[in-house]
Amino acid sequence: QAEVGKPRRNCYTLPGFDFAYGLYIQRTDGGVPEAIGHWNTVKPRTSLGQNMPRDFITMNIAALKDGYTTAHEFNLYYKAKDIRRKCDDNRLKKHPPKVPADMTYGITTRSCTPFLDILQHKYKELWMEQQRALAVTQQMEKKKTNKVRETRTTLLRKHPVPAREESFWHLPHLEKV
Repeated sequence: QAEVGKPRRNCYTLPGFDFAYGLYIQRTDGGVPEAIGHWNTVKPRTSLGQNMPRDFITMNIAALKDGYTTAHEFNLYYKAKDIRRKCDDNRLKKHPPKVPADMTYGITTRSCTPFLDILQHKYKELWMEQQRALAVTQQMEKKKTNKVRETRTTLLRKHPVPAREESFWHLPHLEKV
């Protein structure tokens, strides 16, 4: 049982002083002496012949010259004479483009922000002025478009309805009398 008033103890024991935490790799892990004393450099790999893609254009031309015309004959020709594309060494032979000496690549750096402007809240003031000017222009536009709306009463005052001519109407069956 746990002791009263005391936290529970951890039951795990730590390993001894000679224990090394982490993963031990036999061939590379020699500690500090090996890191200081030896240069473990990566040896360049000999490039295994890259499997270049097939050159179908050259194979098609050669197959036509040999007299093959059907798709089945072309497939047999592809299996018999497998021609691969040549290695593109042309890109290495090209010279780099001539660029002016004073040209720099990439995006130009932004000019640094002066600390005095930040401390004086100059950017806030500029923003506030822009907002005030925007509000004033919006109010002016609102005043221009805000005309007095015409109601039915104002329309009837301007253009009164013509008075009706009074007609004496009689019942149709009494007209012959």
